[in-house]
Amino acid sequence: MLIPDPAFLRRLVDEYEELRAEEATTAAEPSPRARDLAYTLCVSTGTRDVRVALDKAHRLLAAMPERARLAD
Repeated sequence: MLIPDPAFLRRLVDEYEELRAEEATTAAEPSPRARDLAYTLCVSTGTRDVRVALDKAHRLLAAMPERARLAD
């Protein structure tokens, strides 16, 4: 299995979670940007459901050295 770049994955997860938190109070449906991020998360983690993708992304990030997760 290919493993996504830790910094890319961290930015992707952060952006998706921040956007969904903002939209939770104002929108019933995810925005096009949130859908794009969800798709990219799924592709990056080899999953088909964004909840599974987030879980897998968090597990991958937790298993990576701190330096790798924060690199830009």
